[in-house]
Amino acid sequence: MSASEPHLFRLPRPLRLESGTTLPRVEVTYHTYGRLNAARDNVVWVCHALTANADVLSWWPGLFGAGCHFDPADWFIVCANVLGSCYGSTGPLTPDPLTEHAAYQHFPLLTIRDMVAAHEALREHLALTSVHTLIGGSLGGQQAVEWAVQRPELFEHLVLLATSARHSAWGIAFNEAQRLAIFADPTYETATPAGGAAGLRAARAVALLSYRSPDAYDRTQTDPDESKLDDYLASSYQRYQGDKLVARFNAYSYVTLSRAMDSHHVGRRRGGIAAALGRIRARTLVVGISSDVLFPPQEQQLLARHIRGARYAEMDSHYGHDGFLIETAQITHFLERFYVQSYVH
Repeated sequence: MSASEPHLFRLPRPLRLESGTTLPRVEVTYHTYGRLNAARDNVVWVCHALTANADVLSWWPGLFGAGCHFDPADWFIVCANVLGSCYGSTGPLTPDPLTEHAAYQHFPLLTIRDMVAAHEALREHLALTSVHTLIGGSLGGQQAVEWAVQRPELFEHLVLLATSARHSAWGIAFNEAQRLAIFADPTYETATPAGGAAGLRAARAVALLSYRSPDAYDRTQTDPDESKLDDYLASSYQRYQGDKLVARFNAYSYVTLSRAMDSHHVGRRRGGIAAALGRIRARTLVVGISSDVLFPPQEQQLLARHIRGARYAEMDSHYGHDGFLIETAQITHFLERFYVQSYVH
């Protein structure tokens, strides 16, 4: 397999979703990097966040890639695009195999557990009987912790960054505000690939307020010209980031994936969060970010408290939630100490 090209896996059977709906045909796009060693014990599986894709080397530089902590020369790295996304896996813009029409806003409700079911099917297809490290941040961390609860014997190490055991009311409120922006765009109901684009642009502007911190905006978006009365740097930055997302994503996947994030609750039908996290057997590192307002550190501390033997580390960063993608030097430091078992709480 070429590490530079995506691969497509079709699940061997229809996928019954947690909601009770069935997806008749499910395809998953994934990337692999490096090679399995003779012992088959060098697998690193990456679960990606909301608008990322399966090409982890493109969006997590500094942590994955040549010369980085997770170097394909040493590891067999797997990253699969989540269900509901627009980067190759089955989602709202995928034509139905029977009708040949895409579902758009009528795509069924997905949950984190449905995403994990697709990951598990791919793992079986790749004949990977163990995973050295399962890692993810934000929505990716939600997938990782759910999978580690479901299959405690499969994972040797678990690394959770800026994530939670249950999506908070605060996080759900942020997501609903973004969805309301999308629904306010009348083109969302047109069921076309560009539907809801203006709403998605506004939604991204809302999301940025939860991804970054006030300090980050003050540092980078304060106008040096104190006489300015309009078109501030912060305003143009919000517009710019909205335009960037519209150019590479779509509103229907954004709604689908944000709803999946809202569904995250490892304790659902398992006797509560503590009981569910108590199932995990992987050696676990939980990383929080001091300035994260979307997934504040107390949510990672809760994970570490209830996962047996888990270690907690906190990044000092002014980047807010986005710090898990940016502060790769700090993350590398934590990982190095974690793997040699010398990190002290």
